[in-house]
Amino acid sequence: MKIFIDTADLDEIKEAASWGILDGVTTNPSLIKKAVEKMKAKGKEISMEGYIRQICKAVNGPVSLEVKGRSSEEMIKEAKILYEKFNEVNNNVVIKIPVNTAFSLEEPQFEGIKAIKELESNGIPTNATLVMTPEQALLAAKAGASYVSPFLGRVDDFIRKNLGIKHGKMDYWDYEAIELIEQEERKRSIEKGYEGAAGINYGDNGIYSGVELVYDIIETYEAYGYETKIIAASIRNARQVREVAMLGVDIATIPFAVIKEMIGHYKTMEGMKKFSEDVVEEYEKIFKS
Repeated sequence: MKIFIDTADLDEIKEAASWGILDGVTTNPSLIKKAVEKMKAKGKEISMEGYIRQICKAVNGPVSLEVKGRSSEEMIKEAKILYEKFNEVNNNVVIKIPVNTAFSLEEPQFEGIKAIKELESNGIPTNATLVMTPEQALLAAKAGASYVSPFLGRVDDFIRKNLGIKHGKMDYWDYEAIELIEQEERKRSIEKGYEGAAGINYGDNGIYSGVELVYDIIETYEAYGYETKIIAASIRNARQVREVAMLGVDIATIPFAVIKEMIGHYKTMEGMKKFSEDVVEEYEKIFKS
């Protein structure tokens, strides 16, 4: 599994790259805003073009840059601008296109898909973002997207909010427990018939977690041989990283704090302390010769 860092913070990108585990970067307008605000808080001037160029130079792997428009025409125009300005830096720019740019069901729903199709046909690699369902991922793959980014954490948040479950941003979502509760409640409601049992639904149209969303997309792509790479996105904790890695996902894009969480464990620190204390003089002399 490749590891991308989900940030526009240049310091975080360079630090993660120095660890030797970084394969790429994903950004979006919200992450760019956060990075700009950090720079301004430090009293530093920022050249947006220069800053993005530094991000592209910092990693020898894909760097996702997102458009801001909503119509296919706007997104195609903006994608070409981003690609022409920044791909020359390190030949690693991928254009992020929201899979659906509509704010409501009354608006056009396929602008993102149209933009992906057009850009890919012109040799510009795309990353279909804000994917919340396997169906959206299927359409993105059919349009030829190079990458698709299902948002694990936001799916978990949506389900928990619907169930009235309070949670912190980095809390793990024990979806298996919820599925078991649902199954037991359905068993108790079976005397009410199909409608009574089917009315008990704690998931999102058959999806119970962001990890399950990734699993369903993997299964769909494998069934039809789609070459679109899956980027597990909106990851909130190290356990989610483990679970998508076990599924065999192509890529996980991970916030800086979660990458740091992945390396830590109390027993590792305890063992390190004990090993250091137990170094005998004879062993110490080996390193002084």
